[in-house]
Amino acid sequence: MVATPLVLSQVSVWHDDATILADVSWTVAQGQRWVVLGPNGSGKTTLLRIASLYLHPSSGTVAVDGEVLGRTDVRRLRTRIGLASPAFGDLLRPQLTAREVVMTARHAALEPWWHTYEDIDRTAAADLLDRFGVGHLADRAVGTLSSGERQRVLLARAFSGDPAIVLLDEPTAGLDLGGREDLVGRLEALGAEPDRPPTVLVTHHVEEIPATTTHVLLLREGRVLGQGPVEEVLTEEALSALFGLPLELARRRGRWSAAARGVS
Repeated sequence: MVATPLVLSQVSVWHDDATILADVSWTVAQGQRWVVLGPNGSGKTTLLRIASLYLHPSSGTVAVDGEVLGRTDVRRLRTRIGLASPAFGDLLRPQLTAREVVMTARHAALEPWWHTYEDIDRTAAADLLDRFGVGHLADRAVGTLSSGERQRVLLARAFSGDPAIVLLDEPTAGLDLGGREDLVGRLEALGAEPDRPPTVLVTHHVEEIPATTTHVLLLREGRVLGQGPVEEVLTEEALSALFGLPLELARRRGRWSAAARGVS
């Protein structure tokens, strides 16, 4: 029996008198491609930190690949999670090569000398870098890369190894229009491959939602406003409530766009 990649049950997070997340229950199943959508400050990054096991909830339970946080070795369980986030990128030693950054994901490690790697690992890392358009940078130190190049390396790392789930925190942040569209296209191509793990992409722009997305979770002020199949949940009414103003929502060739109602 295949374990469910991610299950959150009545998860809440509070700090002092502030509630960051309130009673979130959410399941990511095999084959699904999720987007977590919400305005700035809605709790999206906190939700992803919990899902990636870098933050314990104040209440509720979290299970990844069938194992419950707090009842298992979290260091081992993190090897089952592919993660790309700006916060994680800040932990990397600038002298590491792009290939090493991707390769070490197999053990959820930050340094290559902590484990033994073989040629097959190096080749697999180079192939993933190619998939994200930075294969020619495999032997470059990440500290010498542009922000866009570095972001692509982190995305390649997220898909490295054999993750049960892949979590992407605003992967197109800082990219220009061309870079964003190229990256969304690459994510769509990966999402169309049936053997890829389920993914969760966090964003606050509907334009960044890949056409292969199957499900959406709407988050505002730490509370879930809606979740389920993207065609059912992502409506003009729901999007307007999410961002607090009247919005028009359009879809063309599988991609979404939004604008304030009445603006041509």
